[in-house]
Order: sequence, then C-alpha cells, then structure tokens
Amino acid sequence: MTTDGLTTCLWFDGQAEEAAHYYVSVFKNSSIGKIARYPEGAPQPAGSVLTVEFTANGHKFLALNGGPQFTFTEAVSFMIFCQTQEEVDHYWTKLTEGGGEPGPCGWLKDRYGLSWQVVPDRLIELTTDPDREKAARATQAMMEMGKIDIAALEKAAAGG
Repeated sequence: MTTDGLTTCLWFDGQAEEAAHYYVSVFKNSSIGKIARYPEGAPQPAGSVLTVEFTANGHKFLALNGGPQFTFTEAVSFMIFCQTQEEVDHYWTKLTEGGGEPGPCGWLKDRYGLSWQVVPDRLIELTTDPDREKAARATQAMMEMGKIDIAALEKAAAGG
C-alpha cells in the first residue's frame, strides 16, 4: 500500500479478509491488495490474517483483524453518492443483504456493523433548493424514508 494520501483502517474481529472481498464485490473500481499474516508469537494464531489492503470504489482501505476490543458505531459512516434510483437500490440491497440493517433517512448498517449513507444527488439538490418550502417538503419526505426514493422526493418537493 502506498503511503500517499489517506487510507481508512477498519478494525475487525477475525473477518478482515471476508469483509475486504465483500466490499470489493459491492463496488466497482475495486481490488484486493497485499495480505499480511500474523507471525509466530503474535497475539493471534501464526499464519492467520493480520491485515488486508483493498480498494473500494477508488478509496484505499486496510482491514485489520485486531480482535473484539473495538466495534463500529454510527459516529462514523461512509456516504455513497448515487446519480440514479438504480444505484440507490443496488447499494441498499447489497449492503443490507446477509445481516445488514436498514435505517432511517438513507442510513444502513452492513453485515459487519459498518454504517453507510446511500445518498442520491437529487436528495441534495431538493433539500438545498432556494425555494425553502420546496426544500422543507423534500426534507420532510426524506425523514419518513428508509431507503431514499427519488420519485417520492420529487413528488413531495413539488407539493404532491
């Protein structure tokens, strides 16, 4: 892994390699990089996965098998900006499958407990519209959604 820019380190309890392969399968422009293993005398069994370098949608990550001491919280999430409802549906479905949990307002947790926000560009456009009443209607509609429905947002913003 290069040391330029930023890399996000994700702490897992034994699922680092599984999670890296999962995220690579969800996002385009993704790949698995180097896999490091614990040596003899380490706190985990020798030969077990220590870290997995991977890229998901062009973003660099390091999955670390650090143990059960730390878990993900909603205090940190990844935002996925989408241009179409098909993209929203794809990411929502893929990230909630296998034990993920849908949440409110476009938020969800994946099977590993990592929080994501699936955000259509249209949501940002409508909720920041200069027409404050239109923006308020779009925001209110979003507050009542789990997965964001672009058509329903547009209808609400238009006053329907």
